[in-house]
Amino acid sequence: MNYEAMAQDALRGVAKAALKRAAVPEGLPGSHHFYITFKTDAAGVSGPNDLLSKYPDEMTIVLQHQYWDLAPGETFFSVTLQFGGQPKRLSVPYAAITRFYDPSVQFLLQFEPPPAAPAEAKAAPAAVAAAPAAKVEPPPPKGDATIVSLDQFRKK
Repeated sequence: MNYEAMAQDALRGVAKAALKRAAVPEGLPGSHHFYITFKTDAAGVSGPNDLLSKYPDEMTIVLQHQYWDLAPGETFFSVTLQFGGQPKRLSVPYAAITRFYDPSVQFLLQFEPPPAAPAEAKAAPAAVAAAPAAKVEPPPPKGDATIVSLDQFRKK
């Protein structure tokens, strides 16, 4: 029956529901924010090649103040974030998520990592990501923006 896999899928549904709530025009309520860690080499992950090549195994993104166009779908979510002052769009299947954390309430979900995508499966999303997209103009930041590297918090 593979109950463990079914439980993992059900818990990923919690992350999907939280992202759907965050996608409303009002955004995240109160001090809620999300740290989402995902396998960049998982099937279906897409984004700019320069960004994904910088994180060849795993990447953590933070959805707090500066994210745009959050679009949680049935099997994946897409979001625009700033990296080095440049807006970049990522699409992440829920199956690629390995950790979902809301530090405002100390809520953490950890998942078994998915298998890495075959080389030809990884090439297809990259080609889609390379297609010219509409220019995204994020609104001006409210307050000071700081980019924080999360590498110091990772278990080695």
